[in-house]
Amino acid sequence: MKYSLGAIQYYWPKQTVEDFYQQAANSNADIIYLGESVCSKRRELRQKDWLGIAKALATTNKQVVISTMALLEAPSEVMLLKKYCDNGDFIIEANDVGAIDLCHQNNVEFVCGQAINAYNAPSLKRLLKMGMQRWVTPVELGRDWIKQTLDELDEQNLRDKFEVETQVFGHLPLAFSARCFTARSENRGKDDCELCCIKYPEGRIASSQEGKELFVLNGIQTMSGYCYNLSNDLPSMKNLVDVLRISPQQDDTFVILDQFMDRNNNPEFKNLPENHSNGYWHQIAGMSVG
Repeated sequence: MKYSLGAIQYYWPKQTVEDFYQQAANSNADIIYLGESVCSKRRELRQKDWLGIAKALATTNKQVVISTMALLEAPSEVMLLKKYCDNGDFIIEANDVGAIDLCHQNNVEFVCGQAINAYNAPSLKRLLKMGMQRWVTPVELGRDWIKQTLDELDEQNLRDKFEVETQVFGHLPLAFSARCFTARSENRGKDDCELCCIKYPEGRIASSQEGKELFVLNGIQTMSGYCYNLSNDLPSMKNLVDVLRISPQQDDTFVILDQFMDRNNNPEFKNLPENHSNGYWHQIAGMSVG
């Protein structure tokens, strides 16, 4: 199996991002995703900064992938997307169908990101024809669903044409909206947000009336309140999942990466920490533990 670091979901200061990728360069990750995939107003790093980091990481023999935005709302965002899809050096993680089409037009290989609703064999077959090299499974898909889909493709001799990647750690990206929930939580309008999400390096917790951590608000993105953790489910991924994705955290990302590598080599089952879950993998409620 390979190990990947997903794109940073939160809004971090430029120096924090640069420090993170310096550590990533020396980490055990095989694949590194980078770029702003949540909100175009987050401009601590510009396109030239992201591409500069990508070029530096490429010298470490890691695969570097540029992640695109999941929700585009303005012509300027489309123009930036076109530049990324025509960068000439790096594969793209397409997080909306427009990015897939641009990659197809430019003969650029792409990763089908989590935000794409690709749930079945016919969809993946279509994406393969358009240049897909890797499928990042939608967060709510369980093992049995993924296996059934891949078995259908295996019958058509297509399974070996692409890789399968699954997020195994981190808060799950559930939905995107034109509204900014972080700004709203501070009684600000989206156009007057003052980039307040930079104050919340791991988002803002939205709890239920019973005090349960229901969601994490991350700008226009809603994430799971519980941290998804498939550390006990690694044996069930053998011969099914090719790439294990760790979503970057404010602290201990690389410790978590190494722990997953150790658990994968020496499987052992432990109780998941409080407020961690693996329900979706077992096709039960996402906040549950299977």
